Amino acid sequence: MFLLHEYDIFWAFLITSSVIPIFTFLISGVLAPISEGPEKLSSYESGIEPMGDAWLQFRIRYYMFALVFVVFEVETVFLYPWAMSFDVLGVSVFIEALIFVLIPIVGSVYAWRKGALEWS
Repeated sequence: MFLLHEYDIFWAFLITSSVIPIFTFLISGVLAPISEGPEKLSSYESGIEPMGDAWLQFRIRYYMFALVFVVFEVETVFLYPWAMSFDVLGVSVFIEALIFVLIPIVGSVYAWRKGALEWS
């Protein structure tokens, strides 16, 4: 017998949040007009005739800066609950959080010294 009736709201939310996007994609796939042709498959450049290839190779520097930004943003998200309950937690959790903060800092210093973060 299923005794976890406390989780009924969770399962209803999970099923609903899974069905709505699937249903939306199915409806848009059925109702969307299909018109393929050479004009539709060409790259769009504000009404100007496209020149050259549409595939451009971006410099790796953009991705490096984005990755560093994401790492520090995720770290901030994980540190917020710890900061809210700092008075309840002990010294061992403080040391763990300090290590958690030092790892990205050491990685950033390493990347900086190697010149990976230079914008040139």
